[in-house]
Amino acid sequence: MSKSTKASDRHKSYVFMSVAQRLGQLYLEKLLPLEETYHFEHFHSPSLMEADFDSKPMVLLMGQYSTGKTTFISYLLEQEFPCMRIGPEPTTDGFIVIMHGEVENVMPGNVAVVDQRFPFRNLTSFGNAFLNRFVCVQLPNEVLESISIIDTPGILAGEKQRVSRGYDFSGVLQWFAERVDLIIMLFDAHKLDISDELSQAMRALKNYEDKMRVVLNKSDQIGTQQLMRVYGALMWSLGKIVNTPEVMRVYIGSFWSKPFMNTENSRLFEAEAMDLFKDIQKLPHYTTVRKMNDLIKRARLARVHGYIIGTLKKEMPIFGKESKKRELLNNLRDIYQKIEREYHISPGDFPSIPKMQELLQTQDFSKFQVLKPKLFENLEQMLSKDIARLMLMMKEEEAAATVAAVTAAQAAAIVEETSGALVMPTIDRYCISPKLEKATYPFPLFTAKGPIYEIFVVIYEIWRTAIQEYCEYTRSPLQFFFLLGIMLLKLMYFSGSSIII
Repeated sequence: MSKSTKASDRHKSYVFMSVAQRLGQLYLEKLLPLEETYHFEHFHSPSLMEADFDSKPMVLLMGQYSTGKTTFISYLLEQEFPCMRIGPEPTTDGFIVIMHGEVENVMPGNVAVVDQRFPFRNLTSFGNAFLNRFVCVQLPNEVLESISIIDTPGILAGEKQRVSRGYDFSGVLQWFAERVDLIIMLFDAHKLDISDELSQAMRALKNYEDKMRVVLNKSDQIGTQQLMRVYGALMWSLGKIVNTPEVMRVYIGSFWSKPFMNTENSRLFEAEAMDLFKDIQKLPHYTTVRKMNDLIKRARLARVHGYIIGTLKKEMPIFGKESKKRELLNNLRDIYQKIEREYHISPGDFPSIPKMQELLQTQDFSKFQVLKPKLFENLEQMLSKDIARLMLMMKEEEAAATVAAVTAAQAAAIVEETSGALVMPTIDRYCISPKLEKATYPFPLFTAKGPIYEIFVVIYEIWRTAIQEYCEYTRSPLQFFFLLGIMLLKLMYFSGSSIII
């Protein structure tokens, strides 16, 4: 092995991708080939993009019309946004994605789906009828620096919901639900009836109950006794639709900028609002875990899908293909059980039989691919080994972020303590090395403002700055100590005037 190769390997041992970037690389290398071989996108969901792994956490708001979805967003952002309309009648007639931007900007759907910075390219499959009602709004808002918010049309009752929209509304909701970090469903305290269309939309999200939160909005307009009855009625209605053993979290409040109409339960509303906002504030911290969880779920589904397609291909004869296809579709349950026994797959990993039969009906079984063991071996390696390594890497990232936060806070405290005389640059890049990652920030040991303290500050700054430049520019110990000497001369020259012995 050449010296240059060894140097390259040593460099890779110190500098790592972020967990999100590594997830994207694993998907491209080990999951996407299997999806493409067995046409996963024709049965379940389109392939993922790089932007899906790099995007900020997203919050999806949904509910019946006039439940306060748009007002909730305005209340959260503390400002109005373009394209917002508020009223007692159905107002929002399209999907609006509100995200951060340096300047205020509105992008039509057809423009947003071709922009590689955004994870919306696959929405083109829903056609122009949807894209004409899809808008991206960019705002210079502090909240949007951490999350993006999706406002949806109010769910209506009657024929308009099913026919007049012109696109698959439940399908679009399901597409967003797969990619968002949190789904907030709003109910009006005066309108608890759950229409058939709302039930259909909630069933489309049945695999994402862990992301769902319920908000009982406009609760300040009723008294305590009525509120108890309304809360009970809502839980009873949700129990008929959401088939989970856990009780869904319901937040009670009135989310708008005006004072409460009824202050009888104001302390309860304020506490509930704080809990909800804490949930939203945690999203950036847990978004990598969510992406990892979604990728594992997708990988398990893709594995089962590959076994189903490969088994169907194996059963197809040379002649009499149509009759055999009908027979296989009718006996799909038996094929599921055969795969379950042969490959030790959990029954919960299999897709719905009626849905799979409907999708397979239009497919040409003769074009299916046979089972390719190498693809499944790569997938198993990703699930059993690569993901475990990423979990360890994620803990290291969290530890580095914690150290960065503590370091910045301590530096700010020292600057304040010295009346701004001491300028403390903070490290915003970390070197993953067993020798360097154990270094601690020793300022709490020295709280006095005397000469020993200032000398120590200068020496420590020399050492810390040298470590930072060492991490970024070199790996040679000789070069490191040379840099240390340069930093010593430079910082002693600039800081010497403040040292009084």
